[in-house]
Amino acid sequence: MASVAIVHHALREAATDLAAETARWLVGRGHEVRVPEEDATAAALREHAWPPEKLTGGLDLAVSLGGDGTMLRTVDLVTGTGVPVLGVNVGRLGYLTAVEPTGLESALERYFAGDFSIEARMTLLVEVKGAGGSASWTALNEAVLEKTVSGHTVRLALALGGECFITCAADALIVSTPTGSTAYNLSARGPIVSPHHRALVVTTVAPHMLFDRSLVLTAEEWVGVEVLDGPDAALVVDGRSLAVLGPGDVAECRAGPHDALFVTFDDGRDFHQILKTKFGLADR
Repeated sequence: MASVAIVHHALREAATDLAAETARWLVGRGHEVRVPEEDATAAALREHAWPPEKLTGGLDLAVSLGGDGTMLRTVDLVTGTGVPVLGVNVGRLGYLTAVEPTGLESALERYFAGDFSIEARMTLLVEVKGAGGSASWTALNEAVLEKTVSGHTVRLALALGGECFITCAADALIVSTPTGSTAYNLSARGPIVSPHHRALVVTTVAPHMLFDRSLVLTAEEWVGVEVLDGPDAALVVDGRSLAVLGPGDVAECRAGPHDALFVTFDDGRDFHQILKTKFGLADR
């Protein structure tokens, strides 16, 4: 018997229906089903509700039912525990998901039969140090320091490996992982980096300076971003607004101590094919 967590998009009917169906399928085969308390009511799965602090203890697999946002939430729940994530695309394209809803039962059968691979993705450790104390979070995609006042910019000092590099005024500054290079970084015209690579990507958004190129750093380097005088900056980690930094506060970003683990199958749905589909690239 395996213990399987189901994390689904509670506001998407297709995801809640699939969560209930998947729970029945798993229970019918003798497996234990765990659902985060905040998700359980939407899918009528209260009997499988688990508090977040106990969810991952002894867990074998986490199944994410939704889009990339749900995958980010699932990864946040299990990263550091060694629990792999199986992503099911109940969204649009889904860069991070491995299978479509119609293939979920087959994917689970293959997983329990040992017919799968594990893909490790680099994470980002974000540590804030300032007058208000310190705190840290782990991201799969990116950390962003962005303006809090419309019509203004944030003034930031960027340090690489503890050495001052530049100061800049911009709408935002993004520090992303290779996985996150296809998220906000891509919208800001940053480079696309293979998720099999290990690197940090630093990209400014609408910078008020002549130097407006992204920096691609090694995973051994780290980035420090200090808020200078002027408006405060909001810290957004994987789409979650987590803190407001004032002058003198610093956000340090480095490779996370634990990789995110994804369940994958050799079915042709690789990163490059997803890119081709996303951008409508045709063979000539």
